[in-house]
Amino acid sequence: MNRLTARLTRPVGLAARMAGAPPSERQRLHERASLVVATLSGAPAPAGRRDLLTRLEQLLESGDPAAVWLTLSVLEGRLATPADVRRTVRAIRLDGVGAALGATVARIALSWLPQRDEATVRVVQGAVLVDLDHTARTGLATGIQRVARETVRRWSRDHDVVLVGWDADYEQLRLLTPAQATTALTGEGAVESERTGDVVVPWESTYLLPELSLESERNERISAVAQYARGRTGVIGFDCVPITTAETTALGVSEAFARNLSAVRHMDRVSAISRAAAAEYGGWRTMLGSVGDTGPEIVAAPLPAEARATSEAELDAAREQLTVPGMPMVLCVGTHEPRKNHLALLHAAELLWREGVEFNLVLIGGRSWNDERFQRALGEARALNRPVDTPQGVTDAQLWAAYRLARCMVFPSLNEGYGLPVAEALACGTPVITSGYGSMAEIAADGGALLVDARDDHDIAAALRTLLTDDAERDRLAAEARNRPVRTWDDYARDVWDVLTG
Repeated sequence: MNRLTARLTRPVGLAARMAGAPPSERQRLHERASLVVATLSGAPAPAGRRDLLTRLEQLLESGDPAAVWLTLSVLEGRLATPADVRRTVRAIRLDGVGAALGATVARIALSWLPQRDEATVRVVQGAVLVDLDHTARTGLATGIQRVARETVRRWSRDHDVVLVGWDADYEQLRLLTPAQATTALTGEGAVESERTGDVVVPWESTYLLPELSLESERNERISAVAQYARGRTGVIGFDCVPITTAETTALGVSEAFARNLSAVRHMDRVSAISRAAAAEYGGWRTMLGSVGDTGPEIVAAPLPAEARATSEAELDAAREQLTVPGMPMVLCVGTHEPRKNHLALLHAAELLWREGVEFNLVLIGGRSWNDERFQRALGEARALNRPVDTPQGVTDAQLWAAYRLARCMVFPSLNEGYGLPVAEALACGTPVITSGYGSMAEIAADGGALLVDARDDHDIAAALRTLLTDDAERDRLAAEARNRPVRTWDDYARDVWDVLTG
């Protein structure tokens, strides 16, 4: 290393960092240091720079990781990671606070360049922050996004909550703009992908995650919030499918989910969407004992089964689009990924078509990872002029109408955290054929369904034959479905709120 390089990379103290920065950066650092001091001390920060930095050093000299995390997050305008905290705590204990929070000469020089982001940083205390990053970026409604929207819409109605998302690099937690909040809660309006709200640093608050985070940078910072923000944290636990049935997921999904679990392990509570999902998370939690962790408390709060009303006009429109005159319609709802087992359903349907059983098959759901084999099988069925359809862009109104028009709904999934289409079809009084284990059997326990071995094509075909040809059995199951106990989204949102906020 030559003398110039050594000088450029030599760390300087915080006071020198502030003194060497341009006026705007110096003012921003002063304001942010004042915010840290006021937050940690509970008293107004000193006005003078020297007194301010002295007070900051006093508050951090013990190397408390939580105080260090808050300081780094506020000063840098992005949430610190656990690695950032560990590195800074070690530096404080070696060389003191000033050196640990300082910068290199090269970095001070770079601060004279125009700043890319000069967002206001806010420390939010005593609030409930709800992270809806994915749900605010799209109007689409996957199962997870539907749960997030239905739940948080009710939380926003009944409680004071702060809606937040992340910047493109998953470093900054930011307030959602009004337009982004509308998208997050309703799926409507123009989608704004760029986060422009204030940067938020949670402190002594509650952070809730009602969706699935798979981004590594995001999970690192969620982990830090759980460990250092001196608040409460909770997450809705959908399933552990990328671990328990990793062979059905896309390359990289299991690794990303494992990183999600590395953040969840530091949270206080998981509200699992079914008893089956709670059992999966419970198995993972048990393993944490081998590394000296206890993990979060896991509580099952099952999803609801609330049917949306459907008008005659909506039924007529769906009937024209989805049914074939003179044939009963068999419905399947779910993305065409291997775990959903749609290949088995196509094979079972082909067995019945060859027997001469008449029905049309409608599979509502978008394309997903590893669906090439399904697409080939679908093409083969269409080449034989089989009455099978995979409509795209189906609205909520069309979906609920389809549930009501179907002779039955088939859901032969290999693994589900809950299986929302099963509950929704039954709530409409439509009999269901579904897998005889896990959350699907859990939902079916209140009646209205035939349970099958999802790995046995002939078992699926036999149940489908029964519901297509035996009117008495079909009517019996429909009556059971209509008499099932009703659990609403209001019930669910209240239960999850109680679980996660305690």
